[in-house]
Amino acid sequence: MKRSKRIRAFLITLFLLASPGYPATHEARSAQPSAADPLPSWNEGAAKTTIIRFVQSVVDKKGPNYVSPESRIATFDNDGTLCVERPTYFQVEFTLNRIKVLAEKHPDWQGDKLIQAAIKQDLATLRGKYRVKGLGKLMALTHSGITTDEFELAVRNWIKTAKHPTTGRLYREMIFQPMLELIRYLQESHFNVYVVSVAGIDFMRVWAEEAYGIPRENILGSRTKLKYDKINGRPVLMKSSDIIFVNDGDGKPAAIHQMIGRKPLLSFGNSDGDIEMLEWCDANEHKSLAAYIHHTDAQREWAYDRGSRIGTLSKGLDEAREKGWLVVDMKKDWKIIFPFQKAKAAAGR
Repeated sequence: MKRSKRIRAFLITLFLLASPGYPATHEARSAQPSAADPLPSWNEGAAKTTIIRFVQSVVDKKGPNYVSPESRIATFDNDGTLCVERPTYFQVEFTLNRIKVLAEKHPDWQGDKLIQAAIKQDLATLRGKYRVKGLGKLMALTHSGITTDEFELAVRNWIKTAKHPTTGRLYREMIFQPMLELIRYLQESHFNVYVVSVAGIDFMRVWAEEAYGIPRENILGSRTKLKYDKINGRPVLMKSSDIIFVNDGDGKPAAIHQMIGRKPLLSFGNSDGDIEMLEWCDANEHKSLAAYIHHTDAQREWAYDRGSRIGTLSKGLDEAREKGWLVVDMKKDWKIIFPFQKAKAAAGR
């Protein structure tokens, strides 16, 4: 794919919006997997059994499928796999919020209709009139011309207070409890767990470290050019808006090879943008597990796949069935979806 098409695909992936719709929320409470059951928020069934048996088989030194710890690589997509992706991606919401914050220091922006639409969070206008070029301009204004340290602080501050527009919950609460348990289970089983996302790497390093407990060196994301400079004699890296790598589609296995150097032993995605990553996992010489999260629960989250404008799962769903990949049915396979629902589930026992 040509570079210009990759950049366009990156911006479209971040920007396409879906219709909101969500049930009432519940009291927040996080939970950790118990030693007896590493995946307590998963319903008993084929999906849970497949995952546990797979992990047990590759860590069993006496078994035929044993894999040494250095080769136990697990890769996860982010949006729609580890957290919600509707009504739009978290990084898009961060961009719109940051425009509003920066506008206070830029009175010259008052006459810019694109920026005013972003400040008002007029998604219909942004999507219908400005689309990809508009998002590119907004991201250039909010993600570049500052140091990497300044950008990280902005992301960290946003995470502390930013709330999901539909549920009113903090974004850091809108992550999937069953997947948190799976990450912990893999880490405890000496897997090296990575997040492989189309979102910007500097954004994802802060988000994934705080939300999932995955170290920043295990984050693979899209990248822009950086410039080494000095401010008052202090070395800094300045962010630019020049995209040099889009971590989506066939970019994911390329990044995995370049940054990790090993094929994944286990890989989870949720959209057609994850096909190549799952194929790369499936090509592992060792026993491997490639899996899709299928959004099927319109009551507790959202239900979408083939016809969706965001998180489209069509070709991937067909390929999963053809190749025998695991398809996790959110409605059927998960007892709860979010950490804050754990309290209510425990009270109902």
